[in-house]
Amino acid sequence: MPQLSKRSINAYASPIRKLAPYADAARSRGTEVLHLNIGQPDIHTPAGAVAAVRNWQPDVLAYTPSKGMSTYLNKLPLYYMQHGIDIQPADIVVTNGASEAIWMVLLATTDQEHEVIIPEPFYANYNGFAAMLDVQVHPLTLRINDGFALPATADFEAAITPRTKAIMLCNPSNPTGTLYSQETLLELAELVVRYDLFLIVDEVYREFCYDDLVFFSALNLKGLEQHVVVLDSISKRYSACGARVGAVITRNHQVIANVTKYAELRLSPPSYGQMLATALLDTPAGYFADVKVTYTRRRNLLFKRLSAMAGVRCYRPGGAFYIFAELPIDDGDRFCQWLLESFSYNGQTVMLAPGSGFYFTPGLGRREVRIAYVLAEEKLHQAMDVLEKALEVYPGSVSILV
Repeated sequence: MPQLSKRSINAYASPIRKLAPYADAARSRGTEVLHLNIGQPDIHTPAGAVAAVRNWQPDVLAYTPSKGMSTYLNKLPLYYMQHGIDIQPADIVVTNGASEAIWMVLLATTDQEHEVIIPEPFYANYNGFAAMLDVQVHPLTLRINDGFALPATADFEAAITPRTKAIMLCNPSNPTGTLYSQETLLELAELVVRYDLFLIVDEVYREFCYDDLVFFSALNLKGLEQHVVVLDSISKRYSACGARVGAVITRNHQVIANVTKYAELRLSPPSYGQMLATALLDTPAGYFADVKVTYTRRRNLLFKRLSAMAGVRCYRPGGAFYIFAELPIDDGDRFCQWLLESFSYNGQTVMLAPGSGFYFTPGLGRREVRIAYVLAEEKLHQAMDVLEKALEVYPGSVSILV
């Protein structure tokens, strides 16, 4: 039998999706699975945009341009202008979701011998794509006691080697929900320029900032026009994960040119997805105001319920729609599987994402889980009831010293 590639054998399994077969089995037994494991919002996609796609009836469903449809590229800068970000259509390459954007940007900016500094825990796909490309991840470990705040600039500088090519962030953060301030980014900017690095920032969750905290885009860092590359997507912003429309945005046109090479090799981003994305740009501002109120209530509910559980340690995140919590358990992977295989309460169980999959450093995150508050408040309360009862009887419960 022919041997598979080492690359595929060593590929990282998704910590978000690897438990799906156990969830399917639980449903087949008649158990309702409350999904807090994945960032799939239950907020309705704006109806006007859905109608626009329904009414689009082309005679031929043709390839679109590799960089994206001109109707979308020409309109998209108006969205960024509403956030004080001045970009042009030439600064954008449309991608099949932000995941393809990660892959293309790493291809365009790094070689096999290069390193990328990424604070951990981080979105698991960063590690997955880096491993595919034989790019080395250099993690900087963040702590729950600090609300997963970034370390001092000196720690970033100490991690830089001759092979370092980029610093990569998600702001607000997936999986922690931490929002990095303008002051923090300005400190990193000086380091990026001094060592001539790329600053790759995933800004998918920019709309979701709470408690009067203000989002600051890396694209507004002065003097870093050739260094900053932003990853973006409509998936979370408009609750349109299935459209698979993302973007690479940078004023560095050498990066744009090289990302475009890979865009041409994969031919084109989806036509229906871009039609939806174009129509979504007409969404009234009130939509986001209502969504933010909804997520704020959900965050507060989840934080209150988790804080009241014995042995649970968490924090109040400033953005996105995740809480990364430490539970009084022996192993998050084992616990999350046990919830689906062996536990239910009132006919329900809960699906969480094990924390270890969001770390690069082996052994970290074993008692942590990511919880996505993407369900209605009633369902969140039910999920927290399940979790609280589960922690009382889980055979691998342990004490955590705070």
